[in-house]
Amino acid sequence: MTLPGVVSTGWLAEHLGRPGLRVLDASWHLPASRRNPRTEYAAGHVPGALFFDLDAVSDHDTALPHMLPQADAFARAMTELGLRDEDDLVVYDATGANVSAARAWWMFRAFGHPAVAVLDGGLGKWRREGRPLESGPVALPAGRFTARLDRAAVRDLADVRANLDTQREQVVDMRPAGRFAGTEPEPRAGLRGGHIPSSRSLPYADLVAADGTLLRPDALRRRLAAAGVDPAQPVVATCGSGTSACTLIHALHLLGHDHAALYDGSWTEWGGRDDTPVATGSA
Repeated sequence: MTLPGVVSTGWLAEHLGRPGLRVLDASWHLPASRRNPRTEYAAGHVPGALFFDLDAVSDHDTALPHMLPQADAFARAMTELGLRDEDDLVVYDATGANVSAARAWWMFRAFGHPAVAVLDGGLGKWRREGRPLESGPVALPAGRFTARLDRAAVRDLADVRANLDTQREQVVDMRPAGRFAGTEPEPRAGLRGGHIPSSRSLPYADLVAADGTLLRPDALRRRLAAAGVDPAQPVVATCGSGTSACTLIHALHLLGHDHAALYDGSWTEWGGRDDTPVATGSA
């Protein structure tokens, strides 16, 4: 079947257990939260859901957090998880705003697997509706998953440096406004405050309603316009470590715009260096 970019809890409840549909708990939290997503997953998750470990499924040859792994490493990890190329995937998380679910959604698409959707409202909405939960890990036999990176989906440090001069792409920062302005501290030690010069500010929390569901299309368009973002033009999304930025890429996809890329190193890379320019204040 053809999956949309987002599915409701009602849709998932109706299709849960269908052959070829796999559900992934992609929960992840900032270290300062002192929350362990794997422990929380074991305590209660959508029935049949596998745990997608964002930190484990990453490039371990860099000090930057959960950078995109090589294609063969991703394929190997997903094969071991039990996924197959023909599977339809639904990802969710427990952040309350589907932050890391959007990152997992983006990763699968970047590696050539478009049959993936985000669960609107995530685990929080599923719980509030009194839907069933399952405890303990879920294990499947090895699957058969292949991956090939779409390099157009990613921007690196050199790309973002070059864009300072060309301004060919809109750089949109999804961190909270205070961190963008440099008036609030970063959650990771050693990072400067502020933002990439000429970037726009659009906090990821501005894209969701109070219940964690994504804003409807008209409301999304208004939020983008208020932030000075033209969805019809190329976008590079950035945040603290390349996670919440994917909420913008997901939202743009739902609006019919698939020319957004992720600056994977994000502020952890840019703000952690002493040779990159930094601006402060509002956008």
